[in-house]
Amino acid sequence: MYLGAQMKHYRVDDQLLNAAIKQAQERFPQDWSGAAAMYTETGRILTSVYVDAPNAAACLCHETGAICEAHRLNERICASVCVSREQDNEPYVILTPCGICQERLAYWGLDVEVAVPDKTNPTTFQSLQLRHVQPHYWHQVYGDEA
Repeated sequence: MYLGAQMKHYRVDDQLLNAAIKQAQERFPQDWSGAAAMYTETGRILTSVYVDAPNAAACLCHETGAICEAHRLNERICASVCVSREQDNEPYVILTPCGICQERLAYWGLDVEVAVPDKTNPTTFQSLQLRHVQPHYWHQVYGDEA
């Protein structure tokens, strides 16, 4: 886990959501579409898309590119949103990060904010810290020193 100074607090907001949707529309203008957007500690927005491959084991989630870019830039991720749609006439829905992406984001601590879809309307979201998305996260037993 990243043990730097206290992270500047960014939450998932409409600006971040719109950046993800814009990236999705630019990369996948028709039919199925999706992307992720993340704030870094400096307020920079990083976006990325799903990497498809003939072998499903080689595919990468929408978030992976932005996570790798944050590492390359040596910037902490503070907030993340992932969106997807099935057809171009449908609205984008919010996707909670999968377990692997939660693990990747936890590198920067359990206070990273992620978008979680509303149970009654998946096109809307709430911004939750990873610690609340995964309250029994395995690494917590080691405390802040791990």
